[in-house]
Amino acid sequence: MAKKENNKKNLHEVEIKIEGKDWTEAIDKTFEEKRKDLTIDGFRKGKVPRNIYEKKFGKESLFMDAVDKVVNVAFNRALEESKLVPVVQPKVEITEIDANGVNFKFTITTKPEVKIKKYKGLNIKKDKVKVTKEEIEHELGHLLERYGEVRVKENGKVESGDIAVIDFEGFKDGVAFEGGKGENYELEIGSNTFIPGFEDQVIGMKTNEEKEINVTFPEEYPQPDLKGQPVVFKVKVNEIKEKVEREFDEELFEDLGMEGVDSKEKLEEEIKKNIEAQKEMDAENKYVDKILEKVAEQTEVDIPEEMVEEETNRLLGRFEQQLSMQGVSLDVYYQLTNSNEEALKSQLEKEAYKNVLYRLTLEEVANLEKIEISEEEANKEADELAKKYNMPKDEFLNMFGGIEMIQYDLEIRRVMELLKELNK
Repeated sequence: MAKKENNKKNLHEVEIKIEGKDWTEAIDKTFEEKRKDLTIDGFRKGKVPRNIYEKKFGKESLFMDAVDKVVNVAFNRALEESKLVPVVQPKVEITEIDANGVNFKFTITTKPEVKIKKYKGLNIKKDKVKVTKEEIEHELGHLLERYGEVRVKENGKVESGDIAVIDFEGFKDGVAFEGGKGENYELEIGSNTFIPGFEDQVIGMKTNEEKEINVTFPEEYPQPDLKGQPVVFKVKVNEIKEKVEREFDEELFEDLGMEGVDSKEKLEEEIKKNIEAQKEMDAENKYVDKILEKVAEQTEVDIPEEMVEEETNRLLGRFEQQLSMQGVSLDVYYQLTNSNEEALKSQLEKEAYKNVLYRLTLEEVANLEKIEISEEEANKEADELAKKYNMPKDEFLNMFGGIEMIQYDLEIRRVMELLKELNK
């Protein structure tokens, strides 16, 4: 093993050579896998002799697949011999390869030194929570609107707040354009979901009335041939629906399905309790952020850019997952926002740096306060969580990342509770 320090702090280069029997067996195994599906004239499929294969394709054609078989062996050996503990996925480079062996160079990033000048007695207070009468009234109004009934308007005209069920088709210069047609579309007047000016011109129409509506597409409209263009929509109102506000009666309380809530007074109490719980959660999160921010200000650490890069990639992956849940891909997101991966990563870097800084800070407090979680405690937590999520324990641990991740999670939570106690 050859080991040397990189000119950057916490970067270490470790060279490991795989040779002899380990390398020979990896090449032999690669050949056996490759020839299974190989057909050469004069030989049955999977029966090509080694010398014929090497004559046709060369010995070198086996090397890179053989590398895949030994790279983990080399990395484990590098860690064992160097005694280094990586904090991010190491970079690997092949510096030499031939029939006799392969030489790997691993660039390993280790945890930086963390110095905290102060983390006790910072006198950080948690915000007090108060629920106002106006907030309760506002939520009551939302409930009435959410559970409001819709009924067909037998007579009268379309008014603001009504739902007009319409057929429409758009024309530019007398020609129907793509995406400009709809049937029995429920348009809520005042929702501003259509082109500016469209909904205003539907107001006053009667059931079965037909009308031509003139509007102009906005300059920022995404379809190039319609940007800023005047068009005509032929519109027919098939039906008009109006919203009827509910009353705080027995029927509404049944629809709400809140246990024990059968009066407006009890509903107000429940709403107050829910708003209070949400505000308490928000206040707690804000309190934790204040503590972490203050302790981080008292922390000296030179964070390797590799740690920030890995955290940025993790945030990017999480963002991509959130988009996919909405049926949007990253490529579509880049098109809609006129952006790219580089720009998005640049936006995420600040949050990534903060996450890494806070994590290192909490780990150092755990070290200073000698906070450790036993495997027994972690297993107990895993049992409870697996039960909570109705999963087999092994399956839950596999999803969570193993018992070590349970230990780490518990440790960080315990550190956070300690910091709250130390900084009241």
